[in-house]
Amino acid sequence: MVKEVVFAVPGDLETATGGYVYDRRIIAELGALGWHTRALALGEGFPRPSAALRAQAGAALAALDPAVPIVVDGLAFGVLPEAAERLRATHRLVALVHHPLALETGLNEAEAAALRASERVALACARRVVATSEATARLLAADFGVPAERLAVVRPGTDRAELSRRKQVDAISILSVGSVVPRKGHDVLVAALARLTDLPWRLIIVGDRSRSPQTTQQLDAEIARLDLGSRISFAGVVAPARLSAFYAKADLFVLASHFEGYGMAYSEAIAHGVPVVGSLAGAIPETVPASAGVLLPPGDVDALAATLRRLIENPAERETLAAGARAAAARFPSWEDSARLFAQVLDILP
Repeated sequence: MVKEVVFAVPGDLETATGGYVYDRRIIAELGALGWHTRALALGEGFPRPSAALRAQAGAALAALDPAVPIVVDGLAFGVLPEAAERLRATHRLVALVHHPLALETGLNEAEAAALRASERVALACARRVVATSEATARLLAADFGVPAERLAVVRPGTDRAELSRRKQVDAISILSVGSVVPRKGHDVLVAALARLTDLPWRLIIVGDRSRSPQTTQQLDAEIARLDLGSRISFAGVVAPARLSAFYAKADLFVLASHFEGYGMAYSEAIAHGVPVVGSLAGAIPETVPASAGVLLPPGDVDALAATLRRLIENPAERETLAAGARAAAARFPSWEDSARLFAQVLDILP
């Protein structure tokens, strides 16, 4: 018997963010495990869809075979409560939550409340809810009313990276990977580095600069105001091979996120044996073991600047953390491991 599953994805499945990478890799690995997989594009505009886009997405979901499980990415599922309510009795809906929509940085109180209410209604209609971390699963149970028996955790996988010793150079190479959006905290990192101009460092930021034009414009202006343009560069969206090359050359990985439902960039850095500096926010403490990095309160420029100064000046501590990262990487699940867990969720779907 052929096992089938449809993944309903908002926007372009090839989008270069952690959530879309997760979707692509799980789809591919399920296919390798013998599942017949199909990706259904729900259209552009999520998580702020127009009424027309909501209707279009709802109709596309309703047209699917009720017998085939439908995994709906949370970026869309959380704002489709009406469609979820219509389909809950007839279709085998699975919600895939990378991080709750209401916890996106930069929302005002009314926007966050509306998204929380919408997502709560939608999640009540799913037969299973898959979270990408234990921390996100706890949030969904505590704040969104998802019963424990309907929750499953399937962490992202990691690819085994070829590890190499960093070459000693004059300037410490700092890498940050994440779209230029408020939640990623690039402004916090720039503010911290502005206090360290007496030290030798260079920062490369890899990630989409088009998702939040206002954030990108503000960050560029701040870098210019602080006269850091010669030290900070943007690589934009890059292919996986080039991203691996950036990790291989990095002395430190720093991402000052305000919240992460998992934080795949952190696990990728660890998989490459790079010491990590991050935030005590969301699932990051579960992703980054103490042996591999230093985690700080989100938004704390003082603490970040002090930590970066210590690590830039202390190569022995960087190497200790790098060794911890190399050890931790061996314990991360592969993408095949993650797909097998996902398949188990689908196998027992009511």
